[in-house]
Formats: sequence, structure tokens, C-alpha cells
Amino acid sequence: MNLTPNDVFQKCYDYERLEQVQKAGLYPYFVPLSGHVGAEMEIEGHSIIMLGSNNYLGLTDHPKVMEKAKEAIDKYGTGCTGSRFLNGTLDLHIELENRLAGFLDKEMVITFSTGFQSNMGVISTIAGRNDIIYLDRLDHASIIDGSRMSYGRVLKYRHNDLEHLRYMLENNRQHPGVIVTDGVFSMEGDLADVPGLVEISREFGVRLIIDDAHGVGAMGPRGRGTAEHFGCHDEIDLLIGTFSKSFACVGGFAAGPARVMEYIKHTARTMIFSASLPPAAVGTVIAALDVLEQEPELVSRCHKAAERSRQGLASMGFNVGNSEAPIVPIIVGDEVQTLMFYRMLYQHGVFTNPVVSPAVASGGEMLRTSYMSTHTDEMIDRALDVFEKCGKSLGMI
Repeated sequence: MNLTPNDVFQKCYDYERLEQVQKAGLYPYFVPLSGHVGAEMEIEGHSIIMLGSNNYLGLTDHPKVMEKAKEAIDKYGTGCTGSRFLNGTLDLHIELENRLAGFLDKEMVITFSTGFQSNMGVISTIAGRNDIIYLDRLDHASIIDGSRMSYGRVLKYRHNDLEHLRYMLENNRQHPGVIVTDGVFSMEGDLADVPGLVEISREFGVRLIIDDAHGVGAMGPRGRGTAEHFGCHDEIDLLIGTFSKSFACVGGFAAGPARVMEYIKHTARTMIFSASLPPAAVGTVIAALDVLEQEPELVSRCHKAAERSRQGLASMGFNVGNSEAPIVPIIVGDEVQTLMFYRMLYQHGVFTNPVVSPAVASGGEMLRTSYMSTHTDEMIDRALDVFEKCGKSLGMI
């Protein structure tokens, strides 16, 4: 292709990082999976222990969940071909929203087509001119982008540093504000100080939004999320979540007071101008919710698997950070070594997620592992043996 001066495509042709990693044989992304995504599966013709999925409750191939998805297609077809606002609302959507509101003990729930769109829609709608959005520096990209799409001013406080947040709040008392944070931080697996955030939000008269994409279904005695884990579920203002983790599908939601939800429902651009969730997805989430309500012990099972791995990895000398969720990082601190570690583990039958800059700051490169209720002790122990052998081979432990 001929490039003209100041061509906007120039950056694409100057991008060399991809080719460099591919030539080194270390490219780890867009790996094609075949078959059901379970605790152990086939990838590229060999068996592998899956420690790179957010399928915390192991429901993506649960018979009841798959059957409900099939029933939804039989009754409603494959898609709605329009937005919820106009022609894309099914009675099934309303059933799901009512069920979720009951499960979460919130006045009202609205659903979005993705979790990313949930944050984009809610934050950009709630925060207006002269409002301030206070973000944890490690917040998810969807929170960052939702804040950018708003007319509010964004201030970022150091990760989980409530004194830094307090300093910002004290200097901006004259402005309405909202604190937005992950409940579970998706890479590190550590938790927001939700009780502390509740207290400080009440002190300064600002609102608190928790994005609990990795918490709902995976944290708390009933799986209602990180705030329930801390015993303050009823004290957060808005709860945002996704269906792409514990609920085994795709989509997202926001939960809170009915007046606020109605406002978002009728003004959020990602609600009004995006096609609605297809019937199979809605059926899947309803069935996953059925299973979670009937078997809340699934939550403790995925934590048991994560804790077994966390303790095993730490005992070998790996840095597992401050994880408290079914996410256990192995902090390596070097991009090339992280990719080499990933590749060696993959070749020996363990699938992990390599996380490098810009997803984490330089020096914080890691392998992210995550755990399902369907991981057995035997699977975890086999994986730990592989971690130990590969770690020693690379001189990491």
C-alpha cells in the first residue's frame, strides 16, 4: 500500500512488536480453542489444564445451562435485530432483570449487551459537567473509557490508597462526585477496600459504584460479590457486573435504585444504540443464576482450588501478590521471561494468561491464573508440578 505524508495508517505499518514476538516463537494471544471450555480440555491436539479462564463456577458446559440456551433459540430464534429501546426487548430480558434484582436485593436491574458497555453506559450517563469521577489507578479499561466518554473530570488515586483519595475529595468538596472502582481487580486478584470506600463516600457525600465483573458469582457467601464478602452489600450505590465470567455467557448489568436505573435505561447511549442480548445468551444467564442459587457451594469450591494453588505456588517461592479472589497472579517482572514461562507451561500442558505492558506497568509483568469450581485437587497438583519444573528450568525459583 502506498502511504501518503501524514497518513493515519502509518502507525500500523510502523508497529513491529507483533512481528518481533512472533519471530521469537513467544506469541501467546488469540489461541484457538476447540470444544467446551472446561477445567481440562483439548487445545491444538493435546490435553491441557485450563488455568486461564474466567469460568469461575464451571457452568459453560453445564447441562442445564446449555439446555436453557437451546430452549431460548427454539422459542425466540437467534437474535432480536434491534436495541432494547425500540424493538429488541423480549419478555425473557425482563424475566432476567427481575430475577437478578431479586438475587442481588436491588430495586432494579438493567442489562447491556456486554460488560464493557455496562460501564461505558452507566459512567458516561451518571457523570456530567462539573462532576468529578474518582478512579483507582488499576481500574479496568471499561471504567477508564466510560469516564472518558462522560463530560466529568477524572482524578485517579493510587491503588487502594484511601488517604490519597481523601486528599482529592477534600480539595474538591464543592463538586458532585462519584467513586468508581473494581471490586476484584482482574489481573492481581486483590480486592478493593469496599468498607473503607463506603465510609469515605458517605463522609464526603459522593456516590460509590462498584464494578464487580470478577466478584458477582465468585465472591460472598451467596455469590453476590465483593461487597457481600465484606458485609456491606446494601451500602453501595450502584453495582455493575458482567455475564462473561461466572454466568458463562456474554452481556452485563447495572443494579441500583429504580429512579437511577430508569434514567440510565432511557439515556445511556450503549443501551439505546446497541442491539440487545440474543435469546440464547439471556436463557444461559437465567439458567446459570438458577444453578448458583441452588448450589451456592460452587463459590467456595472455586476458592478452594485457588487457595490450593496459591499456597503451593507461594511455597515454591513464586510471588503471588495479595490475591484473595479465585485469581492468582505469578508476578515475574520481565516481559521476555513472562512470555518464555507462558510458552513452557503451555508446552507442558498448563494454560495461563501472560500479562505484559501496557496491561500492567513495566516491571509488573505476570502470568495470571484463575480457577473454577470444577478444578479437582488432582488437577491443581499436576499443574503445580509443571509450575515447579518450568520455574526451576528458567531459574525463577
